[in-house]
Amino acid sequence: MTSVVLVGTLDTKGVEYGWLRERLLRAGVEVVLVDTGIMGEPRVDADVPREEVARAAGADLSDLRAAADRGSAVTTMARGAEVALLRLHAEGRLHGVLAIGGSGGTSIATRAMRALPLGVPKVMVSSMASGDVAPYVGSADITMMYSVVDIAGINSISAPVLANAVEAVAGMSRAFQHASLELRRPARLGAGARPLVAASMAGVTTTGVDAARERLTELGYEVLVFHSSGTGGRTLETLAGQGIFAGVLDLTLSELADDLCGGILTAGPDRLSAAGRAGIPQVVSLGALDMVKFGPLETLPERARYRRIRVHNPSVTVIRTTESECAELGRRVAAKLRASTGPTAVCLPLRGLSTLGAPGGPYHDPRADGALFSTLREGLRGSAARLYDYDTHINDPAFGRAAADRLHTMIGAVSAAA
Repeated sequence: MTSVVLVGTLDTKGVEYGWLRERLLRAGVEVVLVDTGIMGEPRVDADVPREEVARAAGADLSDLRAAADRGSAVTTMARGAEVALLRLHAEGRLHGVLAIGGSGGTSIATRAMRALPLGVPKVMVSSMASGDVAPYVGSADITMMYSVVDIAGINSISAPVLANAVEAVAGMSRAFQHASLELRRPARLGAGARPLVAASMAGVTTTGVDAARERLTELGYEVLVFHSSGTGGRTLETLAGQGIFAGVLDLTLSELADDLCGGILTAGPDRLSAAGRAGIPQVVSLGALDMVKFGPLETLPERARYRRIRVHNPSVTVIRTTESECAELGRRVAAKLRASTGPTAVCLPLRGLSTLGAPGGPYHDPRADGALFSTLREGLRGSAARLYDYDTHINDPAFGRAAADRLHTMIGAVSAAA
Protein backbone atom coordinates (compact mmCIF):
# COMPACT_ATOMS: atom_id res chain seq x y z
CA MET A 1 0.00 0.00 0.00
CA THR A 2 1.18 3.53 -0.72
CA SER A 3 2.92 4.99 2.32
CA VAL A 4 3.48 8.69 3.06
CA VAL A 5 5.91 9.79 5.74
CA LEU A 6 5.06 12.83 7.85
CA VAL A 7 8.06 14.42 9.53
CA GLY A 8 7.80 17.24 12.04
CA THR A 9 7.86 18.59 15.57
CA LEU A 10 4.97 16.98 17.39
CA ASP A 11 5.31 19.16 20.49
CA THR A 12 4.62 22.43 18.66
CA LYS A 13 2.73 21.09 15.60
CA GLY A 14 1.16 17.91 16.98
CA VAL A 15 -2.45 18.97 16.41
CA GLU A 16 -1.74 19.90 12.81
CA TYR A 17 0.14 16.66 12.14
CA GLY A 18 -2.67 14.66 13.67
CA TRP A 19 -5.05 16.40 11.24
CA LEU A 20 -2.74 15.63 8.31
CA ARG A 21 -2.50 11.97 9.30
CA GLU A 22 -6.27 11.64 9.48
CA ARG A 23 -6.70 13.26 6.06
CA LEU A 24 -4.05 11.03 4.50
CA LEU A 25 -5.67 7.90 5.93
CA ARG A 26 -8.99 9.05 4.48
CA ALA A 27 -7.21 9.52 1.16
CA GLY A 28 -6.35 5.82 1.23
CA VAL A 29 -2.64 5.86 2.04
CA GLU A 30 -0.70 4.52 4.98
CA VAL A 31 1.11 7.03 7.19
CA VAL A 32 4.41 6.86 9.07
CA LEU A 33 4.73 9.75 11.52
CA VAL A 34 8.27 10.81 12.49
CA ASP A 35 8.71 13.10 15.51
CA THR A 36 11.57 15.63 15.41
CA GLY A 37 10.43 17.63 18.44
CA ILE A 38 12.78 18.24 21.35
CA MET A 39 11.49 20.07 24.42
CA GLY A 40 7.73 19.78 24.89
CA GLU A 41 5.71 16.60 25.09
CA PRO A 42 4.35 15.25 21.77
CA ARG A 43 0.66 16.01 21.28
CA VAL A 44 0.12 12.95 19.08
CA ASP A 45 1.76 9.51 19.07
CA ALA A 46 4.58 8.95 16.60
CA ASP A 47 5.55 5.82 14.70
CA VAL A 48 9.20 6.91 14.88
CA PRO A 49 9.59 8.68 18.25
CA ARG A 50 11.96 11.57 18.87
CA GLU A 51 14.29 9.46 21.00
CA GLU A 52 14.88 7.19 18.00
CA VAL A 53 15.50 10.18 15.73
CA ALA A 54 18.07 11.58 18.14
CA ARG A 55 19.82 8.19 18.37
CA ALA A 56 19.95 8.02 14.58
CA ALA A 57 22.07 11.19 14.75
CA GLY A 58 24.32 9.67 17.41
CA ALA A 59 22.82 11.78 20.21
CA ASP A 60 20.76 11.34 23.35
CA LEU A 61 17.53 13.33 23.60
CA SER A 62 18.00 14.09 27.31
CA ASP A 63 21.42 15.55 26.58
CA LEU A 64 19.96 17.78 23.86
CA ARG A 65 17.34 19.02 26.28
CA ALA A 66 19.86 19.65 29.04
CA ALA A 67 22.16 21.62 26.75
CA ALA A 68 19.30 24.00 25.88
CA ASP A 69 21.02 24.98 22.64
CA ARG A 70 18.22 25.27 20.09
CA GLY A 71 20.49 25.69 17.08
CA SER A 72 22.54 22.62 17.89
CA ALA A 73 19.45 20.59 18.72
CA VAL A 74 17.72 21.48 15.44
CA THR A 75 20.84 20.51 13.49
CA THR A 76 21.05 17.20 15.34
CA MET A 77 17.40 16.31 14.82
CA ALA A 78 17.68 17.25 11.14
CA ARG A 79 20.57 14.81 10.81
CA GLY A 80 18.57 12.13 12.61
CA ALA A 81 15.52 12.75 10.43
CA GLU A 82 17.70 12.31 7.35
CA VAL A 83 18.89 8.92 8.59
CA ALA A 84 15.35 7.87 9.55
CA LEU A 85 13.84 8.79 6.17
CA LEU A 86 16.62 7.08 4.22
CA ARG A 87 16.00 3.93 6.26
CA LEU A 88 12.25 4.06 5.63
CA HIS A 89 12.91 4.54 1.92
CA ALA A 90 15.28 1.56 1.84
CA GLU A 91 12.63 -0.55 3.60
CA GLY A 92 9.99 0.37 0.99
CA ARG A 93 7.91 2.26 3.56
CA LEU A 94 8.32 5.72 2.00
CA HIS A 95 6.64 6.58 -1.30
CA GLY A 96 6.37 10.28 -0.49
CA VAL A 97 7.04 12.73 2.32
CA LEU A 98 5.07 15.71 3.62
CA ALA A 99 6.06 18.25 6.25
CA ILE A 100 4.79 21.54 7.63
CA GLY A 101 6.56 24.21 9.65
CA GLY A 102 8.20 27.56 10.13
CA SER A 103 11.90 28.23 9.78
CA GLY A 104 13.05 25.53 12.21
CA GLY A 105 10.66 22.83 11.08
CA THR A 106 11.37 23.62 7.45
CA SER A 107 15.12 23.36 8.03
CA ILE A 108 14.76 19.95 9.70
CA ALA A 109 12.36 18.44 7.18
CA THR A 110 14.00 19.72 4.01
CA ARG A 111 17.43 18.43 5.05
CA ALA A 112 15.89 14.97 5.26
CA MET A 113 14.05 15.50 1.96
CA ARG A 114 17.24 16.57 0.16
CA ALA A 115 18.85 13.26 1.06
CA LEU A 116 16.14 11.25 -0.72
CA PRO A 117 16.61 10.23 -4.36
CA LEU A 118 15.36 12.32 -7.26
CA GLY A 119 11.76 11.47 -8.06
CA VAL A 120 10.59 10.66 -4.54
CA PRO A 121 7.67 13.08 -3.92
CA LYS A 122 8.63 15.75 -1.38
CA VAL A 123 6.12 18.41 -0.29
CA MET A 124 6.98 21.14 2.23
CA VAL A 125 4.25 23.51 3.43
CA SER A 126 6.06 26.42 5.04
CA SER A 127 5.58 29.98 6.20
CA MET A 128 9.01 30.59 4.62
CA ALA A 129 7.96 29.51 1.11
CA SER A 130 7.19 32.98 -0.25
CA GLY A 131 10.80 34.12 0.20
CA ASP A 132 14.18 32.76 -0.84
CA VAL A 133 13.78 28.98 -0.63
CA ALA A 134 17.20 28.09 -2.07
CA PRO A 135 18.65 27.14 1.35
CA TYR A 136 15.80 24.69 1.84
CA VAL A 137 15.46 23.25 -1.67
CA GLY A 138 19.12 23.15 -2.67
CA SER A 139 19.34 20.95 -5.76
CA ALA A 140 16.50 18.62 -4.75
CA ASP A 141 13.05 18.28 -6.35
CA ILE A 142 11.19 19.62 -3.32
CA THR A 143 7.75 21.13 -3.84
CA MET A 144 7.39 24.22 -1.62
CA MET A 145 3.89 25.45 -0.73
CA TYR A 146 3.32 28.76 1.03
CA SER A 147 1.18 28.29 4.12
CA VAL A 148 -0.31 31.84 3.81
CA VAL A 149 -0.83 31.96 7.57
CA ASP A 150 1.57 30.58 10.14
CA ILE A 151 1.30 26.90 11.00
CA ALA A 152 -0.68 27.47 14.17
CA GLY A 153 -3.90 25.49 14.28
CA ILE A 154 -6.43 24.41 11.70
CA ASN A 155 -8.50 27.36 10.53
CA SER A 156 -10.46 28.62 7.53
CA ILE A 157 -7.24 29.52 5.67
CA SER A 158 -4.84 26.77 6.75
CA ALA A 159 -7.37 23.95 6.24
CA PRO A 160 -7.71 24.25 2.44
CA VAL A 161 -3.98 24.84 2.04
CA LEU A 162 -3.10 21.74 4.04
CA ALA A 163 -5.86 19.71 2.36
CA ASN A 164 -4.34 20.55 -1.02
CA ALA A 165 -0.94 19.42 0.25
CA VAL A 166 -2.44 16.13 1.42
CA GLU A 167 -4.11 15.43 -1.93
CA ALA A 168 -0.95 16.45 -3.79
CA VAL A 169 1.40 14.16 -1.88
CA ALA A 170 -1.11 11.29 -1.88
CA GLY A 171 -1.50 11.47 -5.66
CA MET A 172 2.21 11.86 -6.34
CA SER A 173 3.07 9.02 -3.96
CA ARG A 174 0.66 6.61 -5.64
CA ALA A 175 2.13 7.48 -9.02
CA PHE A 176 5.65 7.07 -7.66
CA GLN A 177 4.87 3.68 -6.13
CA HIS A 178 3.60 2.36 -9.44
CA ALA A 179 6.27 3.96 -11.61
CA SER A 180 8.90 1.85 -13.31
CA LEU A 181 12.14 1.05 -11.54
CA GLU A 182 14.05 3.36 -13.88
CA LEU A 183 11.89 6.32 -12.87
CA ARG A 184 11.91 5.52 -9.19
CA ARG A 185 15.63 4.92 -8.93
CA PRO A 186 17.57 7.56 -10.84
CA ALA A 187 20.87 5.78 -10.16
CA ARG A 188 19.73 3.31 -12.82
CA LEU A 189 18.95 5.94 -15.41
CA GLY A 190 20.76 5.01 -18.60
CA ALA A 191 20.97 1.31 -17.68
CA GLY A 192 19.69 -0.54 -20.73
CA ALA A 193 18.71 2.77 -22.32
CA ARG A 194 20.52 5.80 -23.72
CA PRO A 195 23.53 6.84 -21.64
CA LEU A 196 23.11 10.15 -19.87
CA VAL A 197 25.28 13.20 -20.56
CA ALA A 198 25.11 16.45 -18.58
CA ALA A 199 25.61 19.77 -20.36
CA SER A 200 25.85 23.30 -18.95
CA MET A 201 24.31 26.23 -20.82
CA ALA A 202 23.43 29.91 -20.48
CA GLY A 203 21.49 32.17 -22.79
CA VAL A 204 24.76 33.55 -24.19
CA THR A 205 26.06 30.05 -25.07
CA THR A 206 22.79 28.46 -26.22
CA THR A 207 23.60 28.12 -29.93
CA GLY A 208 26.84 26.25 -29.36
CA VAL A 209 25.47 24.01 -26.64
CA ASP A 210 22.35 23.26 -28.70
CA ALA A 211 24.57 22.09 -31.56
CA ALA A 212 26.46 19.85 -29.15
CA ARG A 213 23.25 18.51 -27.66
CA GLU A 214 21.82 17.69 -31.08
CA ARG A 215 25.04 15.90 -32.07
CA LEU A 216 25.11 13.86 -28.86
CA THR A 217 21.47 12.91 -29.37
CA GLU A 218 22.36 11.66 -32.86
CA LEU A 219 25.13 9.59 -31.29
CA GLY A 220 22.66 7.86 -28.97
CA TYR A 221 22.85 9.85 -25.73
CA GLU A 222 20.17 11.45 -23.61
CA VAL A 223 21.40 14.97 -22.84
CA LEU A 224 20.32 16.76 -19.65
CA VAL A 225 20.95 20.51 -19.90
CA PHE A 226 21.57 22.54 -16.74
CA HIS A 227 21.17 26.31 -16.79
CA SER A 228 24.19 28.08 -15.31
CA SER A 229 22.05 29.89 -12.77
CA GLY A 230 23.80 28.86 -9.57
CA THR A 231 21.20 26.26 -8.70
CA GLY A 232 21.71 24.63 -12.09
CA GLY A 233 25.42 24.23 -11.53
CA ARG A 234 24.93 22.87 -8.03
CA THR A 235 22.43 20.34 -9.38
CA LEU A 236 24.84 19.23 -12.09
CA GLU A 237 27.54 18.74 -9.47
CA THR A 238 25.22 16.78 -7.17
CA LEU A 239 24.08 14.39 -9.90
CA ALA A 240 27.59 13.97 -11.28
CA GLY A 241 28.72 13.00 -7.78
CA GLN A 242 26.03 10.29 -7.77
CA GLY A 243 27.66 8.73 -10.84
CA ILE A 244 24.61 8.70 -13.11
CA PHE A 245 26.33 10.39 -16.08
CA ALA A 246 28.37 8.66 -18.75
CA GLY A 247 30.00 12.01 -19.48
CA VAL A 248 29.82 15.74 -18.79
CA LEU A 249 29.91 18.47 -21.44
CA ASP A 250 30.69 21.51 -19.29
CA LEU A 251 30.85 24.28 -21.87
CA THR A 252 29.49 27.12 -19.68
CA LEU A 253 31.37 28.13 -16.53
CA SER A 254 29.87 31.55 -15.83
CA GLU A 255 29.07 30.53 -12.24
CA LEU A 256 32.81 30.49 -11.52
CA ALA A 257 33.06 34.15 -12.56
CA ASP A 258 30.18 35.02 -10.25
CA ASP A 259 31.88 33.12 -7.43
CA LEU A 260 35.12 35.06 -7.95
CA CYS A 261 33.59 38.50 -8.40
CA GLY A 262 30.58 38.46 -6.09
CA GLY A 263 27.88 37.91 -8.70
CA ILE A 264 24.43 36.63 -7.85
CA LEU A 265 24.50 33.32 -9.75
CA THR A 266 27.39 31.53 -8.09
CA ALA A 267 27.21 27.76 -7.66
CA GLY A 268 29.79 27.89 -4.87
CA PRO A 269 33.47 27.01 -4.75
CA ASP A 270 32.95 23.32 -5.59
CA ARG A 271 31.67 23.98 -9.10
CA LEU A 272 33.61 21.98 -11.72
CA SER A 273 34.72 19.36 -9.21
CA ALA A 274 32.30 16.41 -9.01
CA ALA A 275 32.89 14.87 -12.45
CA GLY A 276 36.64 14.98 -11.90
CA ARG A 277 36.36 13.36 -8.48
CA ALA A 278 34.08 10.65 -9.87
CA GLY A 279 36.38 9.92 -12.82
CA ILE A 280 33.67 10.75 -15.35
CA PRO A 281 34.87 11.75 -18.85
CA GLN A 282 34.43 15.49 -19.21
CA VAL A 283 34.86 18.02 -21.98
CA VAL A 284 35.16 21.55 -20.60
CA SER A 285 35.11 24.97 -22.22
CA LEU A 286 35.15 28.52 -20.88
CA GLY A 287 31.72 29.73 -21.95
CA ALA A 288 30.53 33.02 -20.42
CA LEU A 289 33.63 33.57 -18.28
CA ASP A 290 33.72 36.99 -19.97
CA MET A 291 30.94 38.26 -17.69
CA VAL A 292 29.64 38.47 -14.13
CA LYS A 293 25.90 38.56 -13.42
CA PHE A 294 24.23 40.92 -10.96
CA GLY A 295 20.59 41.78 -10.28
CA PRO A 296 18.55 44.66 -11.74
CA LEU A 297 20.57 47.68 -12.87
CA GLU A 298 19.58 49.77 -9.85
CA THR A 299 21.03 47.11 -7.52
CA LEU A 300 24.47 47.08 -9.16
CA PRO A 301 27.20 47.46 -6.49
CA GLU A 302 29.13 50.73 -6.50
CA ARG A 303 32.35 48.89 -7.36
CA ALA A 304 30.79 47.68 -10.62
CA ARG A 305 29.22 50.92 -11.83
CA TYR A 306 32.31 52.02 -13.76
CA ARG A 307 32.77 48.73 -15.62
CA ARG A 308 31.43 47.70 -19.04
CA ILE A 309 27.76 47.17 -18.20
CA ARG A 310 24.98 45.48 -20.17
CA VAL A 311 21.36 44.98 -19.12
CA HIS A 312 20.78 41.32 -19.98
CA ASN A 313 17.11 41.48 -18.97
CA PRO A 314 15.13 43.41 -16.31
CA SER A 315 16.34 40.99 -13.63
CA VAL A 316 19.97 40.50 -14.66
CA THR A 317 22.74 43.03 -15.34
CA VAL A 318 26.17 41.85 -16.48
CA ILE A 319 29.64 43.38 -16.35
CA ARG A 320 32.70 42.37 -18.36
CA THR A 321 35.41 40.46 -16.48
CA THR A 322 38.76 42.26 -16.45
CA GLU A 323 42.10 40.97 -17.64
CA SER A 324 43.24 40.26 -14.07
CA GLU A 325 39.97 38.50 -13.20
CA CYS A 326 40.26 36.36 -16.32
CA ALA A 327 43.81 35.42 -15.37
CA GLU A 328 42.62 34.28 -11.94
CA LEU A 329 39.74 32.33 -13.48
CA GLY A 330 42.20 30.51 -15.71
CA ARG A 331 44.24 29.52 -12.67
CA ARG A 332 41.13 28.31 -10.82
CA VAL A 333 39.84 26.25 -13.73
CA ALA A 334 43.26 24.67 -14.20
CA ALA A 335 43.55 23.77 -10.51
CA LYS A 336 40.16 22.04 -10.58
CA LEU A 337 40.93 20.10 -13.75
CA ARG A 338 44.38 19.03 -12.59
CA ALA A 339 42.63 17.16 -9.76
CA SER A 340 40.44 15.15 -12.16
CA THR A 341 40.75 11.38 -11.91
CA GLY A 342 39.07 10.69 -15.26
CA PRO A 343 39.62 11.69 -18.90
CA THR A 344 39.48 15.47 -19.28
CA ALA A 345 39.64 17.65 -22.36
CA VAL A 346 39.47 21.44 -22.61
CA CYS A 347 38.17 23.01 -25.82
CA LEU A 348 39.18 26.65 -26.32
CA PRO A 349 37.05 28.76 -28.72
CA LEU A 350 39.66 31.40 -29.57
CA ARG A 351 37.22 33.86 -31.16
CA GLY A 352 34.98 34.48 -28.16
CA LEU A 353 33.25 33.02 -25.12
CA SER A 354 29.69 34.31 -25.44
CA THR A 355 27.31 36.18 -27.74
CA LEU A 356 28.55 39.44 -26.17
CA GLY A 357 32.19 38.40 -26.57
CA ALA A 358 32.02 37.62 -30.29
CA PRO A 359 34.15 39.73 -32.66
CA GLY A 360 32.44 43.11 -32.89
CA GLY A 361 30.45 42.47 -29.72
CA PRO A 362 30.51 44.77 -26.68
CA TYR A 363 32.55 42.31 -24.60
CA HIS A 364 35.02 41.29 -27.30
CA ASP A 365 38.37 41.67 -25.53
CA PRO A 366 41.26 39.59 -26.92
CA ARG A 367 43.60 40.75 -24.12
CA ALA A 368 41.29 39.58 -21.33
CA ASP A 369 40.48 36.32 -23.12
CA GLY A 370 44.17 35.85 -23.80
CA ALA A 371 44.97 36.16 -20.10
CA LEU A 372 42.36 33.48 -19.38
CA PHE A 373 43.81 31.13 -22.00
CA SER A 374 47.41 31.79 -20.92
CA THR A 375 46.99 31.03 -17.22
CA LEU A 376 44.86 27.99 -18.03
CA ARG A 377 47.56 26.59 -20.31
CA GLU A 378 50.22 27.25 -17.72
CA GLY A 379 48.18 25.66 -14.95
CA LEU A 380 47.52 22.50 -16.95
CA ARG A 381 51.09 22.03 -18.12
CA GLY A 382 52.22 18.52 -17.23
CA SER A 383 48.71 17.38 -16.28
CA ALA A 384 46.68 14.61 -17.88
CA ALA A 385 44.09 17.08 -19.20
CA ARG A 386 44.28 17.66 -22.97
CA LEU A 387 43.91 21.12 -24.54
CA TYR A 388 42.40 21.72 -27.98
CA ASP A 389 42.29 25.08 -29.76
CA TYR A 390 39.49 25.97 -32.17
CA ASP A 391 39.59 29.02 -34.40
CA THR A 392 35.88 29.57 -33.80
CA HIS A 393 33.45 31.35 -31.50
CA ILE A 394 31.79 29.27 -28.78
CA ASN A 395 28.41 29.63 -30.50
CA ASP A 396 29.69 28.37 -33.84
CA PRO A 397 27.74 25.10 -34.38
CA ALA A 398 30.96 23.50 -35.62
CA PHE A 399 32.52 24.09 -32.21
CA GLY A 400 29.59 22.47 -30.39
CA ARG A 401 29.64 19.45 -32.67
CA ALA A 402 33.41 19.06 -32.29
CA ALA A 403 33.13 19.17 -28.48
CA ALA A 404 30.36 16.57 -28.61
CA ASP A 405 32.40 14.26 -30.85
CA ARG A 406 35.37 14.56 -28.53
CA LEU A 407 33.27 13.58 -25.50
CA HIS A 408 31.80 10.64 -27.43
CA THR A 409 35.31 9.39 -28.23
CA MET A 410 36.35 9.68 -24.57
CA ILE A 411 33.25 7.83 -23.33
CA GLY A 412 33.86 5.09 -25.88
CA ALA A 413 37.47 4.68 -24.75
CA VAL A 414 36.41 4.34 -21.11
CA SER A 415 33.73 1.80 -22.03
CA ALA A 416 36.17 -0.25 -24.10
CA ALA A 417 38.67 -0.33 -21.25
CA ALA A 418 36.09 -1.39 -18.66
